[in-house]
Amino acid sequence: MTSTNHPEGEPWTWAEPVWRKIVDRVRAGRSLAPTHWPDGARCAVALSFDADHDIIPLRDGDESPMRLSQGQFGNRKGVPRISKLLAREGVKATFFYPAVSALLYPEEARGVAEEGHEIGIHSWIHERNTVLPYEVERDLAFRAADTLEKVTGQRPVGMRTAIWDFSLRTLDIIREMGLLYDSSLMADDDPYELVADGVPTGIVELPPEWIRDDAVYFNMNRFSALRPYTPPSAVAEIFLAELDGAWEEGGMFLLTMHPHYTGHRSRLPVLEKVIAHAKAKGGCWFATHAEVAAWCRDHAA
Repeated sequence: MTSTNHPEGEPWTWAEPVWRKIVDRVRAGRSLAPTHWPDGARCAVALSFDADHDIIPLRDGDESPMRLSQGQFGNRKGVPRISKLLAREGVKATFFYPAVSALLYPEEARGVAEEGHEIGIHSWIHERNTVLPYEVERDLAFRAADTLEKVTGQRPVGMRTAIWDFSLRTLDIIREMGLLYDSSLMADDDPYELVADGVPTGIVELPPEWIRDDAVYFNMNRFSALRPYTPPSAVAEIFLAELDGAWEEGGMFLLTMHPHYTGHRSRLPVLEKVIAHAKAKGGCWFATHAEVAAWCRDHAA
């Protein structure tokens, strides 16, 4: 077994105060599931797109034109197809941009904002927060927010950490930035308030989940075990089951997608089916993450 190198020794030797402090550092607090959704809706549908594009290989120092081209597809084909679909269906969504991605494709990022979609923070260059010193993580977060505002004209009010990698100090940074919400942690299906060391923070958590993320089904890297084993029809079945569950419980359905995955011809119909299914069921409020967070903050039970 690999040693933890923890100052308190191995986990099985920890005194109760040690493991309680670790667990309580960032915790799910009171549910922010609202008493009702706008206009009598049955559930909230929050669609999001992490516009990573070329950023994953760049983060890893990978200069391979082939792997960079996989990400560039998100700009050339993915976002245009997704934007066209959302416009046709009259649906607003949230696009989380790594700042470097927005700098690579400023016209795209501005266009997304001008179409009425929300722009959210998604790191500087898809860095892993848990391996960064606090000062570096903080600097990158503030730089990312400033860059997105400069590029898109929209000041972000929410964050999704890259790979949902939430460090011991990420919540401190979110609070210092004065953000409305985070969308990185997974303690519930529905929105909840983040608690730090037992103290409510006022920050709304909009929980994602790997189940509701296209990357786990569609990712491909020929030099690793990552293979798109799941056919789009099965992914649609999973997403629709999650949507049905949210509708039955009167909760939130939050879906995470990536333009360079979902934007392909065989996969875009999955998103089409989700939107069509929600509309057919009726009572689904399509909203940006910021809209859902603000509503839950103001209408929590």
